[in-house]
Amino acid sequence: MTKLQLEYELERPLTDDDAVAIADIHSVYGFVRVTLAPSMDRITVEYDASRLSESDVEDWLMRFGIPIQREPVPVS
Repeated sequence: MTKLQLEYELERPLTDDDAVAIADIHSVYGFVRVTLAPSMDRITVEYDASRLSESDVEDWLMRFGIPIQREPVPVS
């Protein structure tokens, strides 16, 4: 397993439905962890790169309705 992280800025504040979607995304094989930044304006996605590509991660996040900006920001 090769774990990688991507960080995305959120396009808008999260709603209760978004919180449910973030919890549900863990059911997709290859997602390890999705966490919300304390500032509530970014999420960090940890995933198995042997199962998902960066574009797969973005596609799944969009499919679940999570309001990310498509360009990940560098993880510091």
